[in-house]
Amino acid sequence: MLNGVLAINKPRGMTSHDVVFKLRKLLKTKKVGHTGTLDPAVDGVLPVCIGPATRISDYIMDSGKRYTAEITLGSQTTTEDQTGEVITTELIHPDCYTEAQVDNALMQLTGHIEQTPPMFSAVKVNGRKLYEYAREGKVIERPSRIVHIKEITRTSRLTYKDGRLTFMVDVACGKGTYIRTLATQIAEQLNTVGHMSRLTRLESGGFTLNDCYTLEQIADTVDVQPLLRPIEEGLKELPHLAVDEALKTRVTNGQKFRDDELPVIEQTVIIYENKALAIYAPHPEKPGQVKAVKVFN
Repeated sequence: MLNGVLAINKPRGMTSHDVVFKLRKLLKTKKVGHTGTLDPAVDGVLPVCIGPATRISDYIMDSGKRYTAEITLGSQTTTEDQTGEVITTELIHPDCYTEAQVDNALMQLTGHIEQTPPMFSAVKVNGRKLYEYAREGKVIERPSRIVHIKEITRTSRLTYKDGRLTFMVDVACGKGTYIRTLATQIAEQLNTVGHMSRLTRLESGGFTLNDCYTLEQIADTVDVQPLLRPIEEGLKELPHLAVDEALKTRVTNGQKFRDDELPVIEQTVIIYENKALAIYAPHPEKPGQVKAVKVFN
């Protein structure tokens, strides 16, 4: 049985579910799951878990991401990206902003910031996805969230054309961040309107574009297993704790431990000879004990 993480370079025009459907046919297995939706207009890194590795998809989904994005100032859209209808415009004159002003705006959005999910998103409110309300022409109140922008850096010169200003940024962020919402926040910092006009995911869960294969490459490969990365790579953003052979059997049986026997203070991957045995965490109801969250047999 195929087992591992397959890093796919998702093309523009396909949904993440399209990729999963295609891989199920190519690999002749139903146990395929992606690790975080990429919009159809976005390309880049999409780690896909195959076989038993689907059990770690949530951990990859919760890991950090890195993107390269094009920001366009001077027009705002319904979706906060290039796929929506333009609803507001402001003329941006050449040399209206200096690079220092733009860089300062980016710096103001570094760290923990508040975001309100866009109406055209899959966030659920009252049991329905926001984009379902949006398609009905409804705008409803939605809860804001705190997200973490680890780093945001301008990676191009400022380009003025047809009353618009564009530039590229590189963003390293935590889970739940909407880069298109970040684009509108950058515009707000500069007292204008804007949207995200292009986006590529460069990294997810520690997998980069250099680790990725295209669907065409997968279709042309007879034996895919050598292309799969072990689950340990999908868990590398979690703390790791090595155990000796004496504890190995107890861990693989999912036994509880005293925290002085297995000193974990958060979700931790327990390893033996570089193989992941389980994920343990402090017991939520019994202080001084740790319990198995997931065991890999």
